[in-house]
Amino acid sequence: MTVLVSVWGAAPGVGKSTLCAGLPRALAGAGLRVDHFRAEEILSRPQFAAVAAEFGATGAVGLETPVAATERFVASVLAGGDDVVIADALMPFVPTLLAMGHGDEAIDAFMADLTHVLAPVRPVVVFLDGDAGAALFRAAEREGPGWLGWYVVKLAAYEVSPPVSDLASAVAYLRRERAVTLGAVRRHGWGLVVVERTDGLTPGEVLGAVGQGIRPWLPALPQLLRPP
Repeated sequence: MTVLVSVWGAAPGVGKSTLCAGLPRALAGAGLRVDHFRAEEILSRPQFAAVAAEFGATGAVGLETPVAATERFVASVLAGGDDVVIADALMPFVPTLLAMGHGDEAIDAFMADLTHVLAPVRPVVVFLDGDAGAALFRAAEREGPGWLGWYVVKLAAYEVSPPVSDLASAVAYLRRERAVTLGAVRRHGWGLVVVERTDGLTPGEVLGAVGQGIRPWLPALPQLLRPP
């Protein structure tokens, strides 16, 4: 059976991109068939073409559109026969829903539909946790001058709550985004692996922790991803 591993994190700079680069290689090296949906290419995949088109035309997306796209995604995954699909910042779409101003009730109803659609691929969320403020500064060091200001302005343009106007309010919003995402995943019975305090771990230690965490859903995974 195919397992969908969806990777999220507490904030940019927490190590999600590094994990998403290493995890597919490690799983493939362990003998598993792996597909990787990279964040920068997701909307270019044919399964999500309708999402990209609707957002480009209106600046928003109806809740039925990502559900229908996910149905196409699941069909393509099952047809491909991979053991594991790694999705970088894709399902369960909670940050996107928050950015469009949807509240807890709408998100919960959406998650119920999404959970039903994703049942054949057994979704597991890997969440890299850590201090959001410190992670943003690491991301700014990586991306260069002006990135942090751009990111705050980007969040400020969305209909998020609490509203964002500066770095402190951006961190407060990211904490809410974290809470809503983890709460929705837990309520709807998805697999969940939380790697805590990732800022104190090396990339290899994070990879090892994730490998141990996803083992219940991949019982055939060899002992090649060792814990920290």
